[in-house]
Amino acid sequence: MTKNSKIEVLQLMREMGMVPLFYHSDISVAKQVLQACYDAGARLLEFTARGDFAFDVFAELSAYAKENLEGMILGVGSITDAAAASLYMQMGARFVVTPSLREDIVKICNRRRVLCAPGCGSLTEINRAEELGCDVVKLFPASIYGPKFIKAVRGPQPWTCIMPTGGVQTDKESLKSWIDAGSFCVGLGSQLIDSHSVNSGDFKGIEKKVAQTLKTIRELK
Repeated sequence: MTKNSKIEVLQLMREMGMVPLFYHSDISVAKQVLQACYDAGARLLEFTARGDFAFDVFAELSAYAKENLEGMILGVGSITDAAAASLYMQMGARFVVTPSLREDIVKICNRRRVLCAPGCGSLTEINRAEELGCDVVKLFPASIYGPKFIKAVRGPQPWTCIMPTGGVQTDKESLKSWIDAGSFCVGLGSQLIDSHSVNSGDFKGIEKKVAQTLKTIRELK
C-alpha cells in the first residue's frame, strides 16, 4: 500500500462517493472481504477497529493490501485515543475516523499529514473540527440527523464536507437523499457488507453488492 497523500485520499473519497466499513477478527475472512471490495472497484476501506487484537488483524490486512491490491487505501475507524491512531498510522492507515471530535487525535494525524474525519453532531463541533484542519467530518449517527441536517449546514457553509455514517442504506432512494443533500461521500457498514454474507462465505455476493452500490452512486452524482 503506497503512502498516499491526504489530497489523494480526499479525491478518492469524492470520486467513489462511499467508504465501505468493515471489521472481522478472523484475518482470513477479513482478507476475503477486502478482496471482494477491491474486485468490485472499491479503492478505499475503513477497518472499524472494535475487537480484541484488532491491531494484529489490521497489520496483516495492510501487508496483504500492499502486496496484492495495487491502489487500495486502508483507513481505520472507531479510534478513541491518539496512541491507537499513531499505531495504526505506523501500520499503514492512510485515514483515521473517530466516533467523536477528539482534538488529540486530530493533532497527531495532522503531524503526519494523514486525513482525520472526526464524528460531529453539531455545527459548533463541525466548525471546531475545520478550525483544527479537518477536511471531512463524519456525521454520526446519521440516522438520527437525516439528510436535512447536511443540507441545512451547507447552506451557510457550502465548503463543509460531510460523510454521513450509521443508518445510510444502499438502495437508490436512500443514497439519492444523502447525495442530493450535499454529502461529500457516505460511510456504509453492515448495510453494504452484511453479517449473513460474511458468515456464509458469500464473498461473491458482497462483491456484487459493492459494485452495484458504486454504480448507483456514480449515476446519482
